[in-house]
Amino acid sequence: MPPRFGKPQLFAVLLLLAFLGQCSWLLARIPLNASEFAYIQQGELQWHGKGMAGSLQRSPLAALAAAAPLLLIRFQSSVMDRRALHPWRWLLRLPFLGCGLLLGASLWYVSRRLYGNAGGYIALALYCFSPIAIAYSSAVRPEIAAAWGAFGVVFTTIALTHTLYAPRTLVLWNWPRIALLGISMALVTGAQFSLVTIVTPLALGFMLYLVPGRRPAALLTFAAAVVIALALLAGTYGFHPVVFWKALRNARWLDLMPGAFSSKLSYALMTTALLRSSPALVVLFAIALATYGLWKRPRYFGNAAPLLVAVTLLAVGIAMPYLAGFRHLLFMSPFLFVFVAGIFSDLLESSERALALGAVLGLVVLHVVFSLSVLARR
Repeated sequence: MPPRFGKPQLFAVLLLLAFLGQCSWLLARIPLNASEFAYIQQGELQWHGKGMAGSLQRSPLAALAAAAPLLLIRFQSSVMDRRALHPWRWLLRLPFLGCGLLLGASLWYVSRRLYGNAGGYIALALYCFSPIAIAYSSAVRPEIAAAWGAFGVVFTTIALTHTLYAPRTLVLWNWPRIALLGISMALVTGAQFSLVTIVTPLALGFMLYLVPGRRPAALLTFAAAVVIALALLAGTYGFHPVVFWKALRNARWLDLMPGAFSSKLSYALMTTALLRSSPALVVLFAIALATYGLWKRPRYFGNAAPLLVAVTLLAVGIAMPYLAGFRHLLFMSPFLFVFVAGIFSDLLESSERALALGAVLGLVVLHVVFSLSVLARR
């Protein structure tokens, strides 16, 4: 049996430490902004029973997480202001930095299981030097929690599906994965209502596709995870059923603008945002997409699933209002990294291994240099 911690795991830890170092650079240099302060203030009020911190876009989850460190340090101030909280900005941002690190660890685990060490290295390197992931992990922002939750919903569903043919009692055998799926659903729903309406149908579709002979069991399993998610989500509303029901009824589950698809400006803005997030990543994706279309070997479910999720999130991002739409770049990125890692892993096992290795190494290095240059300008 191979060791559980060897050179691949050590390399992954080093990459995550590099990610942590870049986030720490931002944490040290950037003070709390007005948006971060609003989350903290709203969460602090709810913790003390003085209101409810949710909005039409998300539950109180992010605000409660942002203000939770104040309970640990027993922060007291007659008038809360940003200057008083500034010395504690590291602690206040820690829950969101934790989500960023856990998303990286999840990305490594999934990519390595699907594509081997090479896939894990490529996906994690792209993530750990992604300017957008670093920025959202270094601030009090719910989007990084939503991204981790969305990634968890899709790939936990796929992992759970592969156990449904096991000759064991359904619920008793799968309950740890069902609980994990429920937690992922609660996280993505609590952090961004609109995102769950995109990833959950896709995840359920993957489940039903993978187990055509056990679809009733798949639906029961998925329903059990939904119940867990609803229970956890209700907790963010203090288990007040009327408040919870009103929040769900009034939430903006998907605020689409279909007319955006006919606007050249929408595509220009999204293209600009993609290039600014990483020109090298755009080239990697273009190569991966062309390879997927022209070569039969990489056209299997392990590559198709992350591609479908990434393209769907990109399309929905174009069709959503300006601010909400660009958040989908963060949501899309982990799936894009997995897809790129999968295609290049196949290329590295082909007769063109030397060319593929040179291309991926060169472009990943450019990606790293670009990320560090963006960080240096902050």
